[in-house]
Amino acid sequence: MQTIESLADTLADYLESPQINAVRRAYYYAEQAHDGQLRRSGEPYVTHPLAVACILADMRMDHESLIAALLHDVIEDTGISKQALATQFTPAVADLVDGVSKLTQIEFRSKAEAQAENFQKMALAMAKDIRVILVKLADRLHNMRTLGVLRPDKRRRIAKETLEIYAPIANRLGMHNLRIDFEELGFATMHPMRARRFHSALKAVRGNRKELLENIRSAMLERLEQEGHQASVLGREKHLYGIYQKMKQKRKSFTDIMDVFAFRIIVDSVDTCYRVLGIIHSMYKPVAGQFKDYIAIPKANGYQSLHTVLFSSHGVPIEVQIRTLEMEEMANNGIAAHWLYKSGSNESSNSQQRARQWVQGLLEMQEVAGNSLEFIENVKIDLFPDEVHVFSPKGQIYTLPAGSTAVDFAYAVHTDVGNSCVSCRINRKLAPLSEPLQNGQTVEIITSTTSTPNPSWLNFVITGKARTTIRHFLKHQRESDAGDLGRQLLEQALRDLGSSLDGISEHQTEKFNQSTGVSLSKAMEEIGLGDRVALLSARKLLDLSDKSAPQGQPFAIAGTEGLTVDYAGCCHPLPGEHIIGHLSSGRGIVVHLENCNNVQRVRRDHEKTIPLVWAKEVEGVFSVAIRISLENRRGIFAQLANRVSAMDADIEQISTAEQDASFSTIDLVLSVTSRVHLANIMRRIRSIGGVQKVSRLKQ
Repeated sequence: MQTIESLADTLADYLESPQINAVRRAYYYAEQAHDGQLRRSGEPYVTHPLAVACILADMRMDHESLIAALLHDVIEDTGISKQALATQFTPAVADLVDGVSKLTQIEFRSKAEAQAENFQKMALAMAKDIRVILVKLADRLHNMRTLGVLRPDKRRRIAKETLEIYAPIANRLGMHNLRIDFEELGFATMHPMRARRFHSALKAVRGNRKELLENIRSAMLERLEQEGHQASVLGREKHLYGIYQKMKQKRKSFTDIMDVFAFRIIVDSVDTCYRVLGIIHSMYKPVAGQFKDYIAIPKANGYQSLHTVLFSSHGVPIEVQIRTLEMEEMANNGIAAHWLYKSGSNESSNSQQRARQWVQGLLEMQEVAGNSLEFIENVKIDLFPDEVHVFSPKGQIYTLPAGSTAVDFAYAVHTDVGNSCVSCRINRKLAPLSEPLQNGQTVEIITSTTSTPNPSWLNFVITGKARTTIRHFLKHQRESDAGDLGRQLLEQALRDLGSSLDGISEHQTEKFNQSTGVSLSKAMEEIGLGDRVALLSARKLLDLSDKSAPQGQPFAIAGTEGLTVDYAGCCHPLPGEHIIGHLSSGRGIVVHLENCNNVQRVRRDHEKTIPLVWAKEVEGVFSVAIRISLENRRGIFAQLANRVSAMDADIEQISTAEQDASFSTIDLVLSVTSRVHLANIMRRIRSIGGVQKVSRLKQ
């Protein structure tokens, strides 16, 4: 059982007496505040904040973090105010406690949303003071260690949340030891039988190969001493969750994974790291393509080391990591390894700068995310960063998650670069924006002041920042398009009733706002999105009650209405054909052919049906489906694609079905500009030898 005195003894190694006394005073304050409160285990509640403070003391955190750990449940659980804590201690401590305190429970639609909302608020607190997350992680670690008293379903829920959110955050902040603790405890809770079997198997393997491991370690150490290098050579243990994940991802057996021996060599300087690498490579043959230099290019969480894989004389692979003592501290404790507040220096360490950049990125995502669930979905993407390192034309290094594209890179450089991106050069050659980037490539983004984000980018971007920013832009673009379309529809409805928007008085507008509960501009946006009917809104504006009035002139579709006019995929209407519109909530106007089977069902709802015509001048490209019956012969598909391409059309979708041994049916969805354009394409396809029939496809 930990006590305040055992904590004080630990703190005496690195804190001054007045700071230790402040921590002691915080303990007695918390003890008094939680007096009479018990944990589920039956222990006094104060044992929990004391345990959290002890975890932080092992990380050698500053005294303010320890005080905040001791007081972190005081605001919520005891009714003591933030102001009272600021008076008793310091405003910095009060802010820390406020950031770490369990958040007030709000009624959410789901537990997932509650978790997302809590994490969103935690991100804001982290931005004010990064120590908030360290206290929160220590709090979660002690809760994981004491899960045994909870119901099995609650244990699994907390363990799942820890594995999905808290372990990746610890990893993102470079805190390897904490991440391992989270993963081992979470794994044992989620899969208790598997964890026990893995533990037994690991114990057996460790005993069987102890002598061989020691022989390789001794040989390395002896050679390094001969070359005049002082170094520590340690056997590196694999942890259970890591083994489990490798078995799942790489589809390997337990034996395959354990057949690799792992060592860590710790030396005195960066220069020695590279010298030792040369010595180790002269002892054992390196495996091609398995060397990674994380010293020259650190990971996003600040991790630095040289990694290499070798073939030993015993025929087993050896994984070796070479790093300095400082890098070892950084790898194990991350952001807590060189705490800014220990020295009182104003210069933060490299790891802290990286952590702050990450938190700043969280805030940027939060500002433009549609809701908390979208935000946390994008954060999770960034928390699992198998990374690629790419260069800007000026030689700056950017670290991105594996699978990232040029668009992800553009948004990593700057939001404006991403929004105005039109194409890219990878290693000085033009390349598709959707091409996944590889390590070491130089990426140049070509921008245009008239360019805007493309909705199709959401199909291939990887990073949270890119996804959130594109969605944010499209949402605003949709609202803008909806407002313009809604104004046109309302103007036409008013014209049919013998009025116009210019003729609407302020009194009529105010009366409309009061009766509908929304402003006229918002009502126009809702009309454009299909959530409100233009004719009813026009009558309400004019204070008319006769709802049986005719709808009047049809609305003209020009193809430039943007995201709020959708063309039905069942009948694929083209300019010049007879069309009708259906108001669909959230989508705006869906344009159908007048004789489309699907539109017949909704025509009875007159309020949701809009008479439409094509404008005299129509812009844009339109999708259309055609069906082709053709012979099965070599090269006919390529010939078909070439004919379509030669007619300046794109194939959006293709599906094939075999009729019999000699003939197949191909369904194509093409992008065309008009009926004439489609007719020319179909004529060119019919001229291909082996094509039996070409027809337009409608449901």
